Amino acid sequence: MDLPLEQSVDAWIDSNQLMRRITSLGRFVFMTDGAIGRREEPNLRHVTINLGTEADRGRIVPILTTKHSLEYCLEFAKRSYTLGFTSLVVLGGDKSDNTPRCVEHAYELRRLIRQAVPGITLGGWSSPHGGRRQVEFMLAPEYSADFYLAQIVSHYQTRAIDEFLNEAGRLGVKIPGIFGVFYYRTANAKTFSMLSRFLPVPAEELQRDFAANVHPEEICARSIHALLQRGLRNVYVSNLPMPTATQTFTRIESRVDEMLVVS
Repeated sequence: MDLPLEQSVDAWIDSNQLMRRITSLGRFVFMTDGAIGRREEPNLRHVTINLGTEADRGRIVPILTTKHSLEYCLEFAKRSYTLGFTSLVVLGGDKSDNTPRCVEHAYELRRLIRQAVPGITLGGWSSPHGGRRQVEFMLAPEYSADFYLAQIVSHYQTRAIDEFLNEAGRLGVKIPGIFGVFYYRTANAKTFSMLSRFLPVPAEELQRDFAANVHPEEICARSIHALLQRGLRNVYVSNLPMPTATQTFTRIESRVDEMLVVS
């Protein structure tokens, strides 16, 4: 977002290559916006122009926040669908700045998009760290989502995962979830402090494992394995190093496969 022009161009080249490679593996890519209302439309245009014909746009899912004008959000949804991006995740966006939202809650925007673009598949958002209340949100008739992305969790936080899944099962949530795992690269305290503004970070456990020389890929694989053991089959990985993301992702998947064989 804030890179100088030359570095920004390099980053876009890396990201386009990454999207082509990941989608060629039969996987999906979620593409976030900057949530500040300036650069997202050019981002979508960048992808459309530079991605080429090799990538399946149906496997690339833009994420739109409510931190834009309503006109912009509805046009973004229409344009995305017209360009072949058949799914869209709509969420409120973090509250770390003073950027106003066009609606009070993300479900209101999803409902409006559903009316404007009835063919698009819509994703919502939920936090497994929020317990029963988060499940109740998804049960509301106006939730207007075909699936939900779940906030980042890890194998250090299985209690929260289990409580959330138990409530979802007990209350009868029908839509599927895609649970997030973060690729922690180091035990940098400053990074943990920044991340903790947006998600619960198991800093002590991570510092312990990094001190014991547990590799980042192993930590990530353990978190994915914990989700799979609970019957979850849809997982997204956030914060992969972009230049080597495909190789890193493939190694993590291989390690998870090894764990599943053992278990």
